[in-house]
Amino acid sequence: MTSVPRPEGDDAAWKAAWETEDNYWFENFSSRPYGLGPDYYDRFRPAYRYGFDSASHDMGRSWDDAESDLRTGWERYEHRGEHPSAWEEIKEAVKDAWDRVVGRSTAEAEARRPEPRE
Repeated sequence: MTSVPRPEGDDAAWKAAWETEDNYWFENFSSRPYGLGPDYYDRFRPAYRYGFDSASHDMGRSWDDAESDLRTGWERYEHRGEHPSAWEEIKEAVKDAWDRVVGRSTAEAEARRPEPRE
């Protein structure tokens, strides 16, 4: 997986990139350990978007270095939705999206990553 840097001044490309990720996570959500079933995707969608947005802006930082800032930033994130979840409930989804953007290939990230659907 290659990194997805945000194009300067290209909001249409950025929106298309998020839509691609959104589709991926919609298709793979139920395979995640926290995936309670396909009807719960909307609860985790903001977390995936936050992980996607954050990893794209914090290129070069590790998850361990960024997590405390991400936890704080979650409270201010504009796309949290009407009924935002607590950090502890969604942080694994944020990390999944983060790992996918930065292309982490650690054993832990791979163990948590869903198999592609055909």
